[in-house]
Amino acid sequence: METRIGTVTRKTKETDITLSINLDGTGQTQIHTGIPFFDHMLDGFARHGLFDLSVSVNGDLEVDSHHTVEDTGIVLGQAVREALGSKSGIRRYGYFILPMDETLALSAIDLSGRPYLKYDADFTVPVLGTLDTEMIREFFYAVSYSASMNLHLKILDAGNNHHMAEALFKAFGKALDMAVSEEPRISGVWSAKGTL
Repeated sequence: METRIGTVTRKTKETDITLSINLDGTGQTQIHTGIPFFDHMLDGFARHGLFDLSVSVNGDLEVDSHHTVEDTGIVLGQAVREALGSKSGIRRYGYFILPMDETLALSAIDLSGRPYLKYDADFTVPVLGTLDTEMIREFFYAVSYSASMNLHLKILDAGNNHHMAEALFKAFGKALDMAVSEEPRISGVWSAKGTL
């Protein structure tokens, strides 16, 4: 399987984003969104998914974190979709249950071509660093729809809000790594329809 890299640049009146992801990387990252806690979450996603990820965002943070986080999700989803190409030879499904101290998070993915997000995570604080916690759902919604993936995220055992957020991002990385990995026993796409 050839190295799969997706690179997307997106510029609007609210954000200017350049992002590149190598699905066959080693977890190397270079991330600057202007929101340090969000950078930390994206780094955890990439390192534990073994994706090489480069993200540069110039967003309207003087307004709030909304446009920066949501638009980064849109661009990440587009880059993943680009990197996957025809999706030939991939496992398609991925899942992971990740513990982080008292917290337990589940992520399950189907790279079906049908976007859907099921999200069950209740944060008890409005902000982590300078990241609005309600934006975590918006980020994953944007990723799932722009990548055309079915994504389920659930906090099975809650606790410290930092741990909850980090567990979700890392579980997502691990599940996506499984879903995009090669299945040597098949040729083409893993679907009765013949396309994903």
